[in-house]
Amino acid sequence: MFHDKARIHVAAGRGGDGGLSFRREKFVPKGGPDGGDGGPGGNVVVVADPDRRDLSAFRPNQHVRAKRGGNGRGALKHGASGEDVELHVPVGTQVVDEDGTLLADLAHTGARATVARGGIAGRGNKRFATPTRQTPRFAETGLPGEERWIELRLKLLADAALVGFPNAGKSSLLRRISNAKPKVAEYPFTTIAPVLGTVDAPDGRQLTVADVPGLIEGASEGVGLGHEFLAHLERARLLVHVIDVTEDLEARFHAIDRELAQYGAGLAERPQIVVLNKVDLVPKAPSFGLDDERVRRVHAVSCATGHGIDALKLSLFELCPAAPEPVQEGEDDIADYLVYRPRPPARRSFRIFRTDRGFRVEGTPPADEDELEAALRAAGARKGSTVEVEGEEFELA
Repeated sequence: MFHDKARIHVAAGRGGDGGLSFRREKFVPKGGPDGGDGGPGGNVVVVADPDRRDLSAFRPNQHVRAKRGGNGRGALKHGASGEDVELHVPVGTQVVDEDGTLLADLAHTGARATVARGGIAGRGNKRFATPTRQTPRFAETGLPGEERWIELRLKLLADAALVGFPNAGKSSLLRRISNAKPKVAEYPFTTIAPVLGTVDAPDGRQLTVADVPGLIEGASEGVGLGHEFLAHLERARLLVHVIDVTEDLEARFHAIDRELAQYGAGLAERPQIVVLNKVDLVPKAPSFGLDDERVRRVHAVSCATGHGIDALKLSLFELCPAAPEPVQEGEDDIADYLVYRPRPPARRSFRIFRTDRGFRVEGTPPADEDELEAALRAAGARKGSTVEVEGEEFELA
């Protein structure tokens, strides 16, 4: 089954704790602090992969977590950086947060976006040594990484897209003009998922054509199957409007045109080719007399006999607008794709330090005791651990 949406929870790795250590060697009784820094937590990164076709690889409400950074150790050994997690998605995938804000639009192969940043690493006790404090007996703990729910939305990248009512013959047409093999049957809504096909020209050029489920009146408001897939038309540069010649041509054209206009996203202004399908069922091919500047060409075809198919393919290559040239990196160092990065989480108003006696909270502790307890437990504190807050000590219950 084709999946064009996925909701997942992403969590970046926690930063590693700083090392609390002192140099201890023979004949060096006071070697001083030598605790190394922790490593930063791993990020969660979304990558546009041309080998992916849909989002079926993701489970519903899947949880993805990056690795935490390594802890600092003695002899000034720093912790390793946490391993990133890469989520490979089809080209054309958009990343949206819970508020509906667009975080990334991965419209080009290799586009990357960091959707959850790893936590900041803690500093080792060597960092806190000063001329007046030569034996610091504390080190920072790493901060937690960013967590959020995100939604992946796939919008197919196609040069042209077939639109029309159910059973107008869109799937049959796609089989005729491309290498795709969609299901074809004598009942409406045979196509329940988008299908992509590649059309080849004699000179070696290629176009990608998308067939989406048939639209009915009210599709833009959620009626029928089509409203789920209208988004796949947004990136098509040319619309191929397929109409059954046994129906009222102008009424069918206007009905679909209204749905495109109500959906928005510029679909109503897109150039179109009108295809009068199933001409083998009528004695004479009817004429399409509607004068509309968006209609660049009208073709009468029969998918059963192949009549008019070659002329239609020629028009596709003639009328499909050229793809916009990607911006090349130049003197201004402009990337050929956009990467949207969410803002990193705000730093806490307090930090937690590990000491030789337990833990110490510096800064302004949160008013909510449960939040402070959760932060201490995440830093490694356990029942009975000694905690110092604003000069007062207590044992964690």
